[in-house]
Amino acid sequence: MKNIVVLGSTGSIGTSSLEVISKLGKGYKVLGLSTYGKEALILQQLKKFKPKYVSVLPKATHDKIKNKIPAGTKLLSPTLKGLNFLSSLKPADLIINGLVGSVGFEPLISSIKAGKTIALANKEPIVMAGELIMKLAKKYNAKILPVDSEPSAVFQCLDGICPSTYHNTSKLVEKFFLTASGGPFFNYKGNLSKVSPAQALKHPRWKMGPKITIDSSTLMNKGFELIELMHLFSIPMDKIQIVIHPQSVVHGAVEYKDGSILAKMSLPDMKLPIQYAITYPEKCKSPVKKLDLFELGKLEFYRPNLNKFPCLNLALQCAKKGGSYPVVLNASNEVAVQKFLAGEIKFTDISKLIEKVLNKNPYKSARNLNLKKVQEIHNWATKHSREKI
Repeated sequence: MKNIVVLGSTGSIGTSSLEVISKLGKGYKVLGLSTYGKEALILQQLKKFKPKYVSVLPKATHDKIKNKIPAGTKLLSPTLKGLNFLSSLKPADLIINGLVGSVGFEPLISSIKAGKTIALANKEPIVMAGELIMKLAKKYNAKILPVDSEPSAVFQCLDGICPSTYHNTSKLVEKFFLTASGGPFFNYKGNLSKVSPAQALKHPRWKMGPKITIDSSTLMNKGFELIELMHLFSIPMDKIQIVIHPQSVVHGAVEYKDGSILAKMSLPDMKLPIQYAITYPEKCKSPVKKLDLFELGKLEFYRPNLNKFPCLNLALQCAKKGGSYPVVLNASNEVAVQKFLAGEIKFTDISKLIEKVLNKNPYKSARNLNLKKVQEIHNWATKHSREKI
């Protein structure tokens, strides 16, 4: 029996994870769930999966449903402490971290220090402190399995060649290809300063939460994934090539020293990489529709336009600089996306706000960051991002 905790169970990753667990059937037990809001959905999940623990935030939602929690499920305190407890449960065999943004930083650290196997969809903590996180994972013998489709694809391309040493791949691999659909504005000919949140949320290939969907529309998400790959697999930045692939069928590829390229292909459905993380190292039958090459017809690949998508350019610059820059990048992007979704700034102001905060960064020389310093830099960047442009 594999005991599983799902952090962010009412989000897109969480609901897909629970669907996968349901399809897998016997051998998989949901031990804990967490949500931010979404009262009705979390109550449905508690009734169906009967977990031993649940974390409900914010406090207003916690207080509203505390008398509705089914018998046998313990409601944890409505604080980050409760979430950290859930993320490090001793009986848990797998922690699926489907949290959104920097809120997942402390729970990830808690999982690592507990020596857990972590199916990680919450890439922002890796962006913030990838080097530190990977050192901690090694120290506490924790294993991080990427859940995002593209990092998972790279992981799977490497796994058949060097399953025990995928974190030391630079000697075997010439180049890593990180694909992106291009989002809703890849072929857009209009004025991007006039696009609405509703337009930006219409992703052509994936059904995701609002934050990651906006990150995909600016291509910031692909910059985040590049930073994630650098740390998860100890890859130098110059070995990663971002490729716009509108069909979203090739999720990632690896070019080996002999010039051969191994690619991971499937229809775009997050349940596939989620299931692989859950069943790893086994592959099991999946309910996801199979890829029909004849129906597909063609595959297209393009270089990203950094002028059209300045957020990606900023991410690449921060990946190259390292240190405090990815921390500031992540924090300022979170606030910028919130402001855009709230109608406070234009789509094109997202990159402007981020660049403004990066230019003000007082931690330019900070290196070898510790947990306390990362939080300090994050708090500074968050505060300054909330100022008017």
